[in-house]
Amino acid sequence: MSGLQERVSTGNANRVPAGDDAEGKAATGIGRWEHFAHMADIGVRGIGPSREIAFAQAAQALCAAITEPELVRAAILFEVDCKANEDELLLVDWLNALIGEMSEHRLIFSKFEVSISGVQLHGKAWGEVVDPRRHHPAVEAKGATLTELKVLRNADGLWTAQCVVDV
Repeated sequence: MSGLQERVSTGNANRVPAGDDAEGKAATGIGRWEHFAHMADIGVRGIGPSREIAFAQAAQALCAAITEPELVRAAILFEVDCKANEDELLLVDWLNALIGEMSEHRLIFSKFEVSISGVQLHGKAWGEVVDPRRHHPAVEAKGATLTELKVLRNADGLWTAQCVVDV
């Protein structure tokens, strides 16, 4: 995974021990994000009690592939509206809107809010201009892809939103 360790986090990314495999894991009970391996690229997965939280956590996973979320101040607000007839395409549009904004304005985000009504998504992302000395970017996200793309409600009632991001 290009020097990245698998990291799992939720909410405010408080570190909590959870056994031998606990390195890089955190929990708050609201939702969590994960990275999963995919050849030269990276999988991002958001998990939460609602679609909206799963989408926000997927965005958190995207940005956590670039830098540690704790290093990013929520100083600049970016808002975006996306529309797609399928949840999966809505996720890709949301993540690609964030990637486009990060690329165009050299931003990195650390806080997300998502609302979904029918086929419309309204997203908010807070972050700041990248400071390479402080943020130490590990990769550059180029685009969310259709590979391993899933948005579904699991048997346990939690939503999962995931895809592979080209880095």
